[in-house]
Amino acid sequence: MDCNVRPESMLRITTKELADKFIDEQVELVRRQVGDKKVLLALSGGVDSSVVAALLIKAIGKQLVCVHVNHGLMRKGESEQVIEIFGKELDANLVYVDATDRFLGLLEDVADPEKKRKIIGGEFIKVFDEEASKLEGISFLAQGTIYPDILESIKAAESGKPVKSHHNVGGLPEDMQFELVEPIKLLYKDEVRVVGEALGLPHAMVYRQPFPGPGLGVRCLGAITRDRLEALREADAILREEFDNCGLAEKVWQYFVAIPDMKSVGVRNDMRYEGWPAIIRAVNTKDAMVATIEEIPYSVLHKITDRITGEVEGINRVLLDLTPKPTGTIEWE
Repeated sequence: MDCNVRPESMLRITTKELADKFIDEQVELVRRQVGDKKVLLALSGGVDSSVVAALLIKAIGKQLVCVHVNHGLMRKGESEQVIEIFGKELDANLVYVDATDRFLGLLEDVADPEKKRKIIGGEFIKVFDEEASKLEGISFLAQGTIYPDILESIKAAESGKPVKSHHNVGGLPEDMQFELVEPIKLLYKDEVRVVGEALGLPHAMVYRQPFPGPGLGVRCLGAITRDRLEALREADAILREEFDNCGLAEKVWQYFVAIPDMKSVGVRNDMRYEGWPAIIRAVNTKDAMVATIEEIPYSVLHKITDRITGEVEGINRVLLDLTPKPTGTIEWE
């Protein structure tokens, strides 16, 4: 039987009891596969890689080496959370790489969204490869592949029209020296979350918002500058905090702030004040192909606006994007 096909008899993991059983089975399978060798994992802090990390720590402990690359485009507090949870609480074998200056240097004056994506993606691979080359005795590469990744990539191969092809399914080098370890590859996203909670990961990490690979790099619109990037990070943190406070955080599929490379005239302390606009986007979707706009109460919008314009240096307006998909896309870039 194809090991990339989910058995029809496999129960949906909806309870802690089923999750615990799945974890026990995977721990045994990983121990058999890996033996006494080492496993390398790129730990982004997203739910999939975090669940894989926690599961492998349970199975093989320090034989797992996690590499977290901070490219300077993470949301506020995310790299710190990875260090706290995995480096301290779970005592993982964690390699933390702060490559902020390296990435932002390469992105200086680059305004084209596709060029930004290619620079960020390409440089991430380089940094990860450099760190991997410093390690000895690595025989396995762990990945947070999940079942939708496999299904979408299979459909892409069969039709020639990608739903979307995933780099972790058929996109790895043919001459790769590592054997893959993919303990959650037959799970759907909702099942991964149940397993994550059963492993004891924080709720905020297990239910982390979908986040593009280039991170805030495609929400800091146009050429990225450090001051506008920092304003974006702070404004986005305020939006997420207020959504948490009013119960919208788990009701809305994706919500974020984007800041364009433009300024308008405003007033602060009775003086002319030029600043950027912060654009709020909040959407719901089932498949990311079509998205609807979430209605946000005006009382919440007023509070978010007051906080962002009052607390974040450089922002003097807050705008709300009401465009569904289509005609808009979920991200601005």
